[in-house]
Amino acid sequence: MATTYSILDENRTLEIPAAAGIDADGIWLDAAATQQALGWQLKPEGLCQGDVCIPVRDRSWVEGDAIELGGLASALGRPLASDADERAAALGTAAASRAASLASLEAPDFSLPDLAGRMHTLSEHRGKKVLLIAYASW
Repeated sequence: MATTYSILDENRTLEIPAAAGIDADGIWLDAAATQQALGWQLKPEGLCQGDVCIPVRDRSWVEGDAIELGGLASALGRPLASDADERAAALGTAAASRAASLASLEAPDFSLPDLAGRMHTLSEHRGKKVLLIAYASW
């Protein structure tokens, strides 16, 4: 039975088979499964997703059919939080994507229930003025 790793990417959880498991260098995942799950493929010209390629000079995070998750995250410019013992990792949003979202001044969509339990999404109110009040007890 192959070991899998749970990877949180954006709003989805992916299960990716481990190729070489865990060692001192990090978490090594199966390259083909990683490509299928995340959509990035390592080619001679770099790390590619469709027609978009990111040049990658340092390929120390690639060994045969295995990709080290931390190296992949670094090449994509995305922060990574991982727990090897729990076989789980979370890929954060790249700084460039966060900056573009902030520059657009458009809040990300989300859903919350009202006091009666009916769900409402922010996108239902696009183009209207909306007052959001947040409270935390800490």
